[in-house]
Amino acid sequence: MTTNNFSQGDPSCPAENILKQLSGKWKPQIFRLALEGPVRFNSLLRQLPGSNKQSVATALKEMEESDILVKTIVQEKPLHIEYTLSERGQAMVAVFRSMEGFLN
Repeated sequence: MTTNNFSQGDPSCPAENILKQLSGKWKPQIFRLALEGPVRFNSLLRQLPGSNKQSVATALKEMEESDILVKTIVQEKPLHIEYTLSERGQAMVAVFRSMEGFLN
């Protein structure tokens, strides 16, 4: 009898790993907006209708911990924080674009 590992997940599957890291409330939308350049927290709140501070903050933190985004404190007046794609995030762009193309 054969068993499949779909319910357990396959840690060696790159597509599954990328999907896991981009799944979650607001993560795909934040990733898409970060493709265009640096994003700020309040800007994200305005561009994500229905979002709230807590859910966006959680998504940003998780994406930073997964090394998809880099948080930069910009030392100019007024002091602000920007999020940009990390090297790892940049490497995910082609896969993300492929998924967008597949769905369109």
